[in-house]
Amino acid sequence: MGNIISFRDLIVWQKSHALVLEIYAISSAFSKEETYALTNQLRRAAVSIPANIAEGFNKKTLPNKLNYISHSEGSLQEVKYYFILAKDLNYINNATFENTISSCDEIGKLLNGYIKTIKNYYQKK
Repeated sequence: MGNIISFRDLIVWQKSHALVLEIYAISSAFSKEETYALTNQLRRAAVSIPANIAEGFNKKTLPNKLNYISHSEGSLQEVKYYFILAKDLNYINNATFENTISSCDEIGKLLNGYIKTIKNYYQKK
């Protein structure tokens, strides 16, 4: 896998970590009554994306690695839903919604690319 030494070298991890930081900033403006509801759920789902990439990075078998990436993909879809909900509740404007969904779509494509790279690597072993 080239010069990848740490999960921090992965573009997909870098982009998903940036998404987490963005989500923390955006959700800090949510209604205070959402602190233990939508805000918490959104943040936990967002954090799960890069956390699972990181956790799966050093797993030794293809099924283990793919399992963690699958969890990242599921959390990414969860984040998308929470942003739909936040928009419908008027916690975010349309521009914020579109920018965040666009970031999520990019991360989804990167996750798919990461899966293909991992599968190719294990096929060549």
